[in-house]
Amino acid sequence: MADFSLMWPSDCPREYKELSDDCCNDLSLEQLCARLSKKEYDRNVIFTMLRQMPSSSRVVKYRVEVFDDILRHPELRQNVADLLEELEFLKSLHKHARDSEAASIWQIINRLNELDSYIDCVTGIKNTLENGEIHSEGLKELLKLVRHIHSDSGFPALKEDIKRVVSDTGNIKSITLGVNLNRSLSPTEVGVVSVNNKYYTRVGVLSNFYEFASSKEGLHEGTDNSSMKFHMSKSGNGVMSISKQSASKNLGVLSGLAKVYVSDAETNPLMNNLNTVITDMLKPVVKKLNDVLSKYVDVSGYSLISLIPELTFYLKWAELTEQMMTSGVKLCKPEIIAEGRREFYAEGLYNFKLGLKKTDGEDINIVTNFVDFRSERRIYIMTGPNRGGKTTFTQAIGLIFLLAQHGLYVPASRCILSPADCIYTHFPADENRTVDLGRLGEESKRLSEIFAEATDRSLLLFNESLATTNFEEGLYIAKDVVKALHYLGARAIYNTHMHELAMNLDELNGAEPNDSNVASLITGIDHGERSYKVSLSPPCGQSYARDIAKKYGVTYIQLKERMNKK
Repeated sequence: MADFSLMWPSDCPREYKELSDDCCNDLSLEQLCARLSKKEYDRNVIFTMLRQMPSSSRVVKYRVEVFDDILRHPELRQNVADLLEELEFLKSLHKHARDSEAASIWQIINRLNELDSYIDCVTGIKNTLENGEIHSEGLKELLKLVRHIHSDSGFPALKEDIKRVVSDTGNIKSITLGVNLNRSLSPTEVGVVSVNNKYYTRVGVLSNFYEFASSKEGLHEGTDNSSMKFHMSKSGNGVMSISKQSASKNLGVLSGLAKVYVSDAETNPLMNNLNTVITDMLKPVVKKLNDVLSKYVDVSGYSLISLIPELTFYLKWAELTEQMMTSGVKLCKPEIIAEGRREFYAEGLYNFKLGLKKTDGEDINIVTNFVDFRSERRIYIMTGPNRGGKTTFTQAIGLIFLLAQHGLYVPASRCILSPADCIYTHFPADENRTVDLGRLGEESKRLSEIFAEATDRSLLLFNESLATTNFEEGLYIAKDVVKALHYLGARAIYNTHMHELAMNLDELNGAEPNDSNVASLITGIDHGERSYKVSLSPPCGQSYARDIAKKYGVTYIQLKERMNKK
């Protein structure tokens, strides 16, 4: 059970490819992580996991089913959220157990209530999984794990001990101390005389002191140790003897002492001495508590602590997914097919970032589209007007693969997907990166690196590649790039302003015999307005310009008529 994971089936190797920094930037991964959590730990965990792309359909299906179960069970998510806080505590408990004995004493005693909460959380998850309709292999294995923890880690006995400790602690009302003074009446030694179940009724400590010191009756001859030994501490270094009552039978009393001392021990010398006294008194108790808790921490804690990143990942995505769907944003569970088929089909597809904007209250109309990758058209050359949605659509394809392959719901009404082994992006680079090689050189270098890594199972996304050089040079290189994509056989989007690239598809498809053909996509214009609809169609070329010119009245005929009217 030590290797159990909610991300990886036990019978699959943990193999993935890591997305490049360029790809993470082009797909806005940091922006997504910032939207998921305000905590730096959560963001770092989610970012690291998102960039690790699994490609096995078996692994992806495993994740899809786990996430679907978690999303459908709000009660389970709440129990998991509570559990994560307690798991973080267990990590700190293990750390403090290796620190100084004094620190571990108070840490253990004062955290017993949190251990009690941890037991409740594990029990709650067990009960939720047992009573809910869970279908995923991963959560069924998690149920086995929490059952194992619950039955084999001494939960019933520990629960009863904690209950007794908490109950006993509530009876402590006051503590009687014995203090030795020097000639200046400064405390030099302090010891515990008794622990009482009643409050002192007189609270004027200073007036009481003067009252007793000025009266013969008030100044005692010798000391009154009552029935308990004086547990002395001198200048912070105690030489102790254990009280007549067994410390192990008075955990509640000792827990109360811990609560008394904690707030002032570091700043108050008297309380600091008391700290040392009680620390030495508790040594046998601590050993017993450590012996009891060691199995609990090692078995129960670390079996689940290793799941913190995975639970964090699923929980944050489930919270966001539910929020988006409640806001009316359409998301669906992806259908995963064999990776070797190299197919992708989506209805109602849109860019996930637009869904986030709508969820956050922006008044936007999300235009959805249809896309289909298969042997007849596995590579698309996309053309259309500037600001017509080419980049948004290209990024949308990358995000839907990214989300689906981590088991998450995707921005579509239906999605069927063969996992890609990796995503490669080629978007315009920052100016600072082109200083040494120039833009064309820098773009060409990145293209070469992508083709050195990509396989026929990859997803390649090109956004206005080679657009910064002159038209003839850009078109010449772009044709070779598309021919290379055809030869590779990978799924790809090449969006460009070079309409000529998509005008002779027979030439591109006939370069090499292959089962991955090139097709043309266009982003639409409707009565001079950008519609952001994508359709399978030959490039329109000058028709876009004609529509825009007509809308704004700058065709030759319109301009001529305007001048004649003057």
